[in-house]
Amino acid sequence: MDSLSILLSVFDFFLIVAIIGSAWQALKENSDLFRAITLFITFGLLMAVAWARLGAVDVALAEAAIGSGLTGALLLSALSKLREAKLREAKLTEPEPKKLHSSLNDE
Repeated sequence: MDSLSILLSVFDFFLIVAIIGSAWQALKENSDLFRAITLFITFGLLMAVAWARLGAVDVALAEAAIGSGLTGALLLSALSKLREAKLREAKLTEPEPKKLHSSLNDE
């Protein structure tokens, strides 16, 4: 084996480890949705690299554009809308602060 094929084999090994690691981290119970979404995007980009290494460049481009780019953007947009809705709900349910007596405010 020449040095280039050894280097590509090492790259493929680390690519497989990174794909499995990012999938595991994204799927395990995680209360931080932003982290889960970024791991999903990372997984899609790593899969695009894997498809390119396998010679399926068209599938790699589709995975990068649709799987990571478009889906990731939609998930991040949905997360921001969810956070906004939670903030609005929290503002509606918090009690009004008690007003001080007007004679105390005249000082």
